[in-house]
Amino acid sequence: MTRILICLLFPIASWCQNTIGLPDITNYSKIDYNAGLQNWDFKQDKNGIIYVANNEGLLTFDGKYWKLYPLPNKTIVRSLEIGSDNRIYVGAQDEFGYFMPSSNGQLSYHSLVQYVKEGDRDFADVWDISEFNNEIFFRTSRRIFKLKNKSVTVFTAPSEWSYLGTCNGVLFAHDIQYGLMQYLSNRWEILPEASLLKNVELTSISSLNSTIIISTLKNGVYSYINRQVSKIQTATTEYIEKQKIYSAIVIDNKWIGLATTNAGVFIIDSKGELIQNLSKTEGIQNNNILNIFCDKQGNLWLGLNNGIDCIGFSNAIKHINPLYQDASAYATIIHNKKLYLGTSSGLFSVPIIEKIDLSFNRGNFSPIPNTSGQVWNLAEINNHLLLAHHEGAFLIEENQTKLISKMAGFWNFQSMNGTSNNLNVNDNIGDNIITGNYKGIAMLNENGFKFSKVIENFTQSSRYVAIDKEGSIWVSHPFHGVYKVAKENINNEKTKLYTQENGFPSSLNNHVFKIRNEILVATEKGIYSYNKQKDKFEPSVEYQKVLGQQSLRYLKEDNEGNLWFVHEKQLGVVDMSTKTPRIIYIPELNNKLLSGFELVYPVDENNIFIGGENGLFNLNYKKYKKNNYELQVHIREVKISGNSDSLLFGGYFKNINEKQEQDKNIIPEINRKWQMIHFEFSSALFRLQNNLEYSYRLYGLENSWSKWTNKTEKEYTNLPPGNYTFEIKVRDNLGEESEIEKYSFYVLPPWYRDPWAYFLYTICFLLIIVWIIRWQKNKFVLQQTQYEKEQEKINYLTQLEINNAENKLTEIQNEKLQLEIDSKNSELINFTMHLVQKGELLTDLKSHMSKVTKLIDNPIAHEELKKMIKVINDADKMDKDWENFTNHFDKAHNSFTINIKEKYPKLTANELKLCTFLRVNLTTKEIAQLMNISMRGVEISRYRLRKKLNLATEMSLYDFLNEI
Repeated sequence: MTRILICLLFPIASWCQNTIGLPDITNYSKIDYNAGLQNWDFKQDKNGIIYVANNEGLLTFDGKYWKLYPLPNKTIVRSLEIGSDNRIYVGAQDEFGYFMPSSNGQLSYHSLVQYVKEGDRDFADVWDISEFNNEIFFRTSRRIFKLKNKSVTVFTAPSEWSYLGTCNGVLFAHDIQYGLMQYLSNRWEILPEASLLKNVELTSISSLNSTIIISTLKNGVYSYINRQVSKIQTATTEYIEKQKIYSAIVIDNKWIGLATTNAGVFIIDSKGELIQNLSKTEGIQNNNILNIFCDKQGNLWLGLNNGIDCIGFSNAIKHINPLYQDASAYATIIHNKKLYLGTSSGLFSVPIIEKIDLSFNRGNFSPIPNTSGQVWNLAEINNHLLLAHHEGAFLIEENQTKLISKMAGFWNFQSMNGTSNNLNVNDNIGDNIITGNYKGIAMLNENGFKFSKVIENFTQSSRYVAIDKEGSIWVSHPFHGVYKVAKENINNEKTKLYTQENGFPSSLNNHVFKIRNEILVATEKGIYSYNKQKDKFEPSVEYQKVLGQQSLRYLKEDNEGNLWFVHEKQLGVVDMSTKTPRIIYIPELNNKLLSGFELVYPVDENNIFIGGENGLFNLNYKKYKKNNYELQVHIREVKISGNSDSLLFGGYFKNINEKQEQDKNIIPEINRKWQMIHFEFSSALFRLQNNLEYSYRLYGLENSWSKWTNKTEKEYTNLPPGNYTFEIKVRDNLGEESEIEKYSFYVLPPWYRDPWAYFLYTICFLLIIVWIIRWQKNKFVLQQTQYEKEQEKINYLTQLEINNAENKLTEIQNEKLQLEIDSKNSELINFTMHLVQKGELLTDLKSHMSKVTKLIDNPIAHEELKKMIKVINDADKMDKDWENFTNHFDKAHNSFTINIKEKYPKLTANELKLCTFLRVNLTTKEIAQLMNISMRGVEISRYRLRKKLNLATEMSLYDFLNEI
């Protein structure tokens, strides 16, 4: 509304018309950068880092991370300058000094106020800082301080200093009452030719080609050339003059950017003509701009009264949004020097003139009458503009609409010119416009654009239509398949449906297009082409070699032969300008396309119009491919974490502006108690962050690089002791890669792996070895002793076993002997019994013979009997039996008779016999019979024997004899 009101207030001022294409704007609120509201100054170092003077200190921005460095007195930083000594000089309230990296790479502040005399230290705000001849100048309202070799010189203002700065090798200062001055020979000289600048307040001095451009707060813009100062007066500058110019900057050495306190930014040329105006209406956060700055990539940075804005002024992509409506762009075309834009709100147009980049045309879009509502398509046929609309088909002439058909829902128009026109035979000449609609396909006669017929028996919604070189119509329906409508005869058309059974990977999501005079279908598995001989679709070898089998749903060929496509929600192009085709994605437009209704309208290589969810985008593709920026990656922070966090590296290996490379002799050591190490990295390509991907590796832990990712941080946990180098690189969407940035560090071993610990371990190890040797020796002795004991035990057990065996053998032998004894005894007993029986027999014979002798009277017989008795009593015979008996007895009883004779030589023969008979345990009766005595005689003999043997009464004679 603000822009519309301005134009109404100044209807005759053509400058109120803005460019139709506007650069994209990124807004950073204080929540984003986490610092104060106001931002007063900008600077950029050679590595691309942006520095901002903020209410709460010095802000830095690397494209991804904001960092705040407050001053010790927590005061407002008003001004910045990067000196040739690679220090960042800052000016604040009653404070000025510089920042430079400390030993850990973090910026640290050093005050210079101590070099100012005590009486000059109450100087309020430092508004400007400038370097001249290796001397640093600080401007306050009352004083200018010059710093040289830690010595400060003070220049007091004649009335009030309002500006300080260098331009074209000259140091300028401005005093409100005395005007513009130049620094020469350690003093300020007034420039008399600049008298127009007296009693005004200067805000900037810039060089544009050979002209010096001077801006003032309330008095407009001046030029200073050939030692003449003149005011630039146009309708634009007169209007800007009333908005208070707070800052100015030269852009691309051909334009001037003016930041105002009331109306945003104005871009003008050297003549003061408006190029572009950017205000809150166009997307900046507020119109009160404190400072404007242009970085190396051509982005404009705005320090706002509340926030920071970054404007992609030199970006190749511009946004076109008629009347700033939130309307989607479904169709666009250039016709009769007008750009038409069909949206969900209707059709709009704006006049254009020839420009390399058409988005720089200035003008306001005007709605076309009677087109309100959904526009689907625009087509130019035979120099006529046709409109496909939700409510019908229209012809557009001189911003007026002419109804062609009230039939609801027209998708598109296609000309049959250039085909064999099989559908249009001689009786239908002129019917060569095919239009797809909600209910099928209709034909228009190009003479008057009247409907001639509707193709019968085909009622599919026909949003995707292509006509092959033979005149057959191809229609794709995302949920049904692909249809071929071909002429069968004069009155009928034949329709055939192609689905998964006809070669497609699926029957769904197939979209037909005509590319290079060939029917192609974008599918979920890449591009398929029609094989006429087989009457089926096959994967296109040519396109799948480049695009693979990724899902596609839109194809468009431009005039240079490049193929534009949409994969999911990404716009890409197969670029044919190189020897081998390459794919370039346009990530700036990710998630901004009109999903399902994609639109690419290529005019030329400088103007590719792309439909978006909110308006239209113009891509200067030729400029986009140039890639005129240096691709760098920086490690911005390294933190280690355990029970708490600690900053290991703050982002600077060396001073500001120097190439940031780690000193190989300074490798930080990390105690292993820190369990995690966290890396943050970025590339200072502002507004192009979506185009960047990073790959990294931790050399010493992994040898292979990670997959490309848009993440800008990485952490590792519980690293083992050792040397490591974190390596990072970045690439853009054009395939360019940066140099590798490295950060090396060493993870210390735990205390138990320290060299002193290893020394103690060595001593302990040696002691243990000695102890082990002694222990082993003692163990060996003990084992030897145990072995000997075991051997003794074994020998003892062996001997015991031998003894047992011998005992058993003895027992066996004893048993055998006993058996032999028993056998001998048995023989003796038998023999003895034989003797006893013999004796009894002889006794009986002698007794009977004695009786017979008494009974026989015959002397001869009597004599003979006596002889016989004598024979029986023959002692020799008895002695011989006894001798045999004693021999057997001694063998059985270990020479018993011999031993007893030796021990008791006084024993008689009968006593020896008695001992022998007692030894074999004969009874008294048996002994009496053997000895031929009575039993009483045996008892008497036993008694006498005991006496001779001196046996005690209690001693058994039998036991005694057994012991002999």
